Amino acid sequence: MGELEPDVALRVLAEVEELAEEVMGGRQQIVDLGMKQNQNREALRALSKDMETSDKVMVCFGNMFVQFGKAKTKDMLQRDQELLDEEIAKLRKELKVKVNRLLEAQGKPELKGYSLKPLSAEEMRFMRNVVDG
Repeated sequence: MGELEPDVALRVLAEVEELAEEVMGGRQQIVDLGMKQNQNREALRALSKDMETSDKVMVCFGNMFVQFGKAKTKDMLQRDQELLDEEIAKLRKELKVKVNRLLEAQGKPELKGYSLKPLSAEEMRFMRNVVDG
């Protein structure tokens, strides 16, 4: 029986390590997508300043530049922002699950308040009405 205990401990440590890698990978993906969001915000801001009178702008796709109209470029950037927002929200939701699985594997209790969600606008109005009397 003494020979099985190190094997069990090794499996538990391997599982914890794997779960920790998943958590760190998810966090890094969120950071990377956040950086892309900031780049898109900068591009949208530059487009809104109207530095040039030209209706066309140069857009970089990978390692090549393409000329597009300002309106089309703004639409593309805004759609990209929406997709990034959705992807980040999805990753954050998945990250909560991964963190809870990691804590469970480590024998620690689940984080309290970690799964809280903000009140909706309607719920906030109701709360203000109740508080204001």
